[in-house]
Amino acid sequence: MLEHLSRRNRSLLSLSLTSLALTLSVLAFCTSYWCEGTHKVVKPLCLSPVKMKNCGQNNSQPYTTEVPTADPKKPDSNVTVSPKQKEELARMRARNLANAVHYIWETGEDKYMLRYFHTGFWLSCEKHNDGDGEKCRSFIELTPGETQGVLWLSVISEFAYISLLAMGFLLMWVELLLLCLNKDMHALKINAYAAICTVLSGMMGMVAHMMYTTVFQMTVSIGPKDWRPQTWDYGWSFAMAWISFSCCMAAAVFTLNSYTKTLIEMKHRARIRQEEARAARHAPPYDEVITTGGGSLYSISRLVQQCQKGALIDTTWSCREEVSGGGMVGAKSPHGLVVEGCGREGCQDCEREINEVEDALEREGNDEMCL
Repeated sequence: MLEHLSRRNRSLLSLSLTSLALTLSVLAFCTSYWCEGTHKVVKPLCLSPVKMKNCGQNNSQPYTTEVPTADPKKPDSNVTVSPKQKEELARMRARNLANAVHYIWETGEDKYMLRYFHTGFWLSCEKHNDGDGEKCRSFIELTPGETQGVLWLSVISEFAYISLLAMGFLLMWVELLLLCLNKDMHALKINAYAAICTVLSGMMGMVAHMMYTTVFQMTVSIGPKDWRPQTWDYGWSFAMAWISFSCCMAAAVFTLNSYTKTLIEMKHRARIRQEEARAARHAPPYDEVITTGGGSLYSISRLVQQCQKGALIDTTWSCREEVSGGGMVGAKSPHGLVVEGCGREGCQDCEREINEVEDALEREGNDEMCL
């Protein structure tokens, strides 16, 4: 499929994958749903001065009194209570509630409840059923001391992953802009740097994700007892992080492929141009011109022009001098007419003899002579 894509389309494909990887990596790093599960916690105490009276339906809500317990020795009166007396009554009520006897009517597994939680790089949040929503704690504080160093390394690697990915994204934009301006060589250099940044980014991302997974598993094993999960699994932030890594590596592969393919194409085109320029600049090879047994056809008029320029004749040769190997400098007709080569000083004699050969060939109906 990549063979049929142009260079600009390959750059657009790499840019799209890099932008997707950058977006997913930032979202995953900022959210706290890398791991999620349930905690096993003790149900809230059922407080009651008279055992089960006014206790919550599920024996998990604390007992609270709306009005103070009436004293039989002091009947109720309609006397108005001043604000100072209200404050004193409130303090007495709080003191009595604190000194009340705590009753837990559940036994065994009934006294525990499961509480949903989710965790990321920064926070670990728990969902409460009493209407308070979620309560979050710092995940760095929850990790054991011996694993906090690994967690910080994971955070630094994640920052490096996002930074290198953003740098590769910017370089790919610059490359695309240079391609639109038809500056192919500059675009090729930028493409090489973008490929390096993308590959390094993918490596840092893989290291960061694996280190965080190790830290979380260690925290599950030896972390605080009130936090240790009963059940847990990886969340959607974790999935987004690995999808981002996959897009990053795919972009790196496409960028490297585009660089190598463009480089090979440019070298191939340069080689063809050199060969065409060499063929246009040089006459037929010297050995081929002086060889008598070849099957090539050469024009008499072109041979005259080359003779006048001195390109085909060695000036040290004399007229009608044989070449080593049996060849001669000159032209030979199909009927055995031969014009032997002359030096630069004898070009007029060569022209005269060639004219005679041409007249003979015209009589025979031929326009060209074989060498």
